[in-house]
Amino acid sequence: MTRRTLTQEDAMNAIYGGCILGGGGGGLLTDGLNKAASIFPAHAPVLASLDEFDADAVVPCVALVGAPSAKKMYLDAEQMIDTVQRMRTEVPIVALMTNENGAATTINGWLQAAANGLPVLDSPANGRAHPTGSMGALNLSQVEDYVSFQAFAGGEGPRRVAGTVSGSLDLASSTVRSVSIQAGGMVGVCRNPVDIAYLSANAAPGGISQAIELGKIYSSHAAGAARISAILDFLNGTIISSGVVNEFRMVESGGFDVGAAIIGDLELTIWNEYMTAEISGERVGTFPDLIMTLDSETGAPVVSAELAEGREVTTILVPANQLLLSSTMSNADLLKAIEPVINKPILAHTQAGAR
Repeated sequence: MTRRTLTQEDAMNAIYGGCILGGGGGGLLTDGLNKAASIFPAHAPVLASLDEFDADAVVPCVALVGAPSAKKMYLDAEQMIDTVQRMRTEVPIVALMTNENGAATTINGWLQAAANGLPVLDSPANGRAHPTGSMGALNLSQVEDYVSFQAFAGGEGPRRVAGTVSGSLDLASSTVRSVSIQAGGMVGVCRNPVDIAYLSANAAPGGISQAIELGKIYSSHAAGAARISAILDFLNGTIISSGVVNEFRMVESGGFDVGAAIIGDLELTIWNEYMTAEISGERVGTFPDLIMTLDSETGAPVVSAELAEGREVTTILVPANQLLLSSTMSNADLLKAIEPVINKPILAHTQAGAR
């Protein structure tokens, strides 16, 4: 891929395409649109591919950590830029990468990169959204003696916080998750610098371009059935349900959104993202399969935090083997951690569990 300057149109497409690839998480559309407004026209982010850099060049990941539905969350542009500057005092870096695709996360890093004179890497840590920091950490949990360095910032007024933490991956990630709660529900993070060779083996190369292309397809089709059909054609997905949300419950627990929804005979479980889909008790989709809800009338993506009883949605499913995914999405330990949260089996329904 030739390095290119990203435009405001690219950002709009990345937001909508990323929202669909968020699988219910990855932030709200309004968050992504507000973030785009802070980038353009003041900044000109540049998209670069992995093959432009030496194998030993170092890139950290930028992420949002917290619960998308948190009512007191606050994160501004200066805070996001600050996390990268804190990282650069510790590590020489050549680019930034985002942790996942989502409405707010696909373009996460565009502002920070442009403000710091760095390109954005076309290789998110994961090509779909995921709940935990460890799932976006490129299987570094499997690297013996790896020390995680994470810079964070967020909150306003008495909740405003910024700093760094260094330690084991689990300890550093759980510390930042705890800080996000104290900050009002969300912090921006720059974390876990690794080299290009490691990213090539463990990230999701081409994931940003895919989100932009999906957004183009979304915006180029008329609202409604034609738009949903075009999305499914691009992703090789299927409709598993269409109907009114009969029941919906969600609580903020430990910095995550946890809940469930009933749509006719379909039950969805939620841990930020949609984790499982069951029709009349039969499992039809399991994370990291992409389970996503779309507004039935318009085809617009509906994230889990925006579900509501009485809303009519179409639920789609894209099998994991059709997605651009990180190596973490076949990590049995990380997938098994979902089970006690939603009280349903996960591992037995995945390729990782079949090994």
